[in-house]
Amino acid sequence: MTQVADAVRECAEGAHAAAGSIAAAGAGTVDAALLAIADRLLDRADAVLAANKADVDGADLAPAMVDRLRLDPARLDGMAHQLRVLAEVPHPQWSRVVRELPGALVEERRKPVGVVGANFEARPNVVVDIASQLLKSRNAGVLRTGSAAIGSAAALLDEVIAPALEATGLDPAAIQLVRLPGRDTARALVAQPDLVPLVILRGSGDSTRELTAEAARHGVRTLAHADGGGVLYLDRAADAGKALDLVENSLDRLGVCNRLNLLLVHPDRWDELVPGVRDALDRLGIAASLPPHDHPLGLEWALQEGREATVTIAPVDGPVAAARLADAATSGLAAGIATEDAAAAAEFLGAYGGTGAFWNVSTRLLDGFKLLGVPETGINVDRLPGPRGPVTFLDLHLRQFVVTER
Repeated sequence: MTQVADAVRECAEGAHAAAGSIAAAGAGTVDAALLAIADRLLDRADAVLAANKADVDGADLAPAMVDRLRLDPARLDGMAHQLRVLAEVPHPQWSRVVRELPGALVEERRKPVGVVGANFEARPNVVVDIASQLLKSRNAGVLRTGSAAIGSAAALLDEVIAPALEATGLDPAAIQLVRLPGRDTARALVAQPDLVPLVILRGSGDSTRELTAEAARHGVRTLAHADGGGVLYLDRAADAGKALDLVENSLDRLGVCNRLNLLLVHPDRWDELVPGVRDALDRLGIAASLPPHDHPLGLEWALQEGREATVTIAPVDGPVAAARLADAATSGLAAGIATEDAAAAAEFLGAYGGTGAFWNVSTRLLDGFKLLGVPETGINVDRLPGPRGPVTFLDLHLRQFVVTER
């Protein structure tokens, strides 16, 4: 454990020492760095893909998890595109006058956190997503990924991110990667309050909740994405064609948090709609868990190794009941209603308290880039004030009030 703690602290100290380089960077420099990362992502694609192939070949993971781990030329193109879009997004105003007092001005300023940690599952694309958000928000970072993706993550940092930062005049040490495998590294990351005061946590519910508790014990704040699972309610007034399209469009990837997990159907439409849904699931190679259920209704199938290709189907009597069930039985990540009745949609949207609510639209859109046009560091499902939903560079700052004499 001493070796692990020393390795993580070394990363934290390196990022901390380099944080000033990022905090002082001008908007043009930051955006140039993002574009340089995009260029190198494609220029060094062979090295990145070779490292990723080694990770995939050595991974002992379920198919849905391997899908998260795998990179290919199309995914690298998509990552580069997102970086270029992010570089074009205007930077927020870092200072604004919010009030004039007799003899004084009250100014609100945005200040970088300094060093932000991130712990995430074995998804190499997240290395670039989070690094780009930290840079755009003028923060340094310490990244820790699942053991299966360390080779890919190291290639992305060494071949792409660090050289791009150096080429644009920024300290390449600003983005650090914990390269030791094992979960002890995650616990060490959330135990550095003097160096890493904020840690983004992504991954399975139990492990993320444990890390959240460990972080609190050390006085480290977290933005946690512990659970997911999209919900879709087929209302009495649902259009059958639209409903089936929503089901299929919400299942294009099974290892992601915003996929369809729980399908609720109005009893009046059960006999009509469920057979068509089951046919669609059969075509997709996905099992239907039907009543009576031997598991909680909100069980997140994406986290059930070997059973990811499953959707729970249950009856529910009306839009308000569906919204309340989605709130009570799931994480509150995302829920949608399929209906042609505007009043029913309004009831559902008004009653649902989760992070993302949808009407005749797939919950798969609850994603930073799809929803907001910028990559995300994760999706925060807290029911407390603060960043909620896709967390982007706009959320990774401290608010400071400066009062000066007029």
